Amino acid sequence: MAGLIIAPRARIFHGHEWVYASEVKKTFGSPQPGDVVTLKDFRDRPLGSAIYNPASQIVARRFSRRKQDLDVDFFRRRIAQAVRHRVARGIDPSLARLVWSESDGIPGLVVDRYGDHLSVQCLTLAMDRRVEMIRDALIAELEPASMVLRNDSPSRRAEGMECGISMLHGENPGPQVVRANGIEFEIDLMDGQKTGLYLDQLDAHADVAATAGGLRVLDAFCNQGGFALACARAGAAAVTAVDISAAACDAARANAARNALEIDVREHNAFDFLKHAEPGYDLIVLDPPSFTRNKKTLKDAMRGYKEIHLRALKLLGKGGILSTFCCSHHASRELFLANLAEAAVDAKKSLRLVREHAQRADHPVMITLPETGYLKGFTVEVVATR
Repeated sequence: MAGLIIAPRARIFHGHEWVYASEVKKTFGSPQPGDVVTLKDFRDRPLGSAIYNPASQIVARRFSRRKQDLDVDFFRRRIAQAVRHRVARGIDPSLARLVWSESDGIPGLVVDRYGDHLSVQCLTLAMDRRVEMIRDALIAELEPASMVLRNDSPSRRAEGMECGISMLHGENPGPQVVRANGIEFEIDLMDGQKTGLYLDQLDAHADVAATAGGLRVLDAFCNQGGFALACARAGAAAVTAVDISAAACDAARANAARNALEIDVREHNAFDFLKHAEPGYDLIVLDPPSFTRNKKTLKDAMRGYKEIHLRALKLLGKGGILSTFCCSHHASRELFLANLAEAAVDAKKSLRLVREHAQRADHPVMITLPETGYLKGFTVEVVATR
C-alpha cells in the first residue's frame, strides 16, 4: 500500500488525526487522490491508515490505527457503532446526527436522520469517491426510505470538489414535519437550509427555555425560530424573533402557527436591531451563524461577537439574562468567554454564569481533535454591583 512518512513533531504524534502538507517528510508508492494510504513515522513504524488528498491542506486524515481498507463492511461497522453510541447516551436515533465525521471514525462523512429519511454529506474526496458504498451500507444498517445528498457545503472546495444537491436513494421526500422538544418543525431536506434542523442546538433550546417563563424574550439571529418557539412554549410573556433572511422569518412564522404559539417575527439585520432597540427585554438569545471559517479572520470575528454582546448587554437591566453562542471551532471556549467578559466591562455590567452550553451528544467530541468540538455557549445573568 502506498503511504506517507510523517515528519517528527507532527500533530499526529500528539493524538490528532490530521496530517498537514508541511508534516509529510516523503511519500512512497505513488498514492493517488482519494486513496487509502498507510502512515509511518520517521523510523518506519506504522501509524495506521488514512485517506489521502494532496489537493487539500490536510493531505491525510487517519481513520484507523491499523492497516484498514474502506469497503461496505467497514462502513457498516462504523455506522452501527455510531448509532449504538448515541442510543447509549439517550439520543433518539430517529432525529439525530448519526455519523459525525472523525468523531465516528469516518472522516468527511456526515449523516443526519429525520424519521425515515437521511441527509448525507461527503466532505472529503475519499468519501465522495465511495458514496455508493456508503449508500449501500446505510441502506443495510438503517433501511431509510430516502437519502438526500447535501453536498453543498463550501468545505468541499478545500478538497477540490464541486458542490451540489441530489438524491442518493429513493425519491425526494419533500417538506416533512418533525417533532423536537415538543415542538413541530417543517423541514425540507432537499431545498432547506443546512441538512434540516440545527440538531446540535436542540438541548440548548430546552435549557434556555427553562429560564424563560414570564420573561420578555428577544431571539436574535432566530433562523427557523428554535429558541423563540421553545421560549414561547415555556410560557414567556412575549417573544420577538429577528433574522435578516426572509425565508428564515417565513419558516419561523409558519412553525409558530403550526404549534399555536405567538411570536413577533421581524425581518431585520440583527446587528442594527440590537443597536436601535429599546431596553425592556429580560432574556436575549444570540445565536449567529459563524463569523469566521478560518484563523485569518478570527480577529474580525471576535470584534463582531463583542459588538453584539455589548449591544445586548445595554438592553438588559439587573436580573436580565443573556444566552450567547459561537459555532466556530477557531474561537475557543476561553476566547469566547473572554470576549463576553470584555463586553461586560465596557457595558459596565457584572455577569454571573448561569449555565454553559455545548453541542448535543449526537455531535461527539474527540478530545485530541478540537475541531470536532465547535459549539460553545454561555447563559449569564446581569447582577447588581455595589
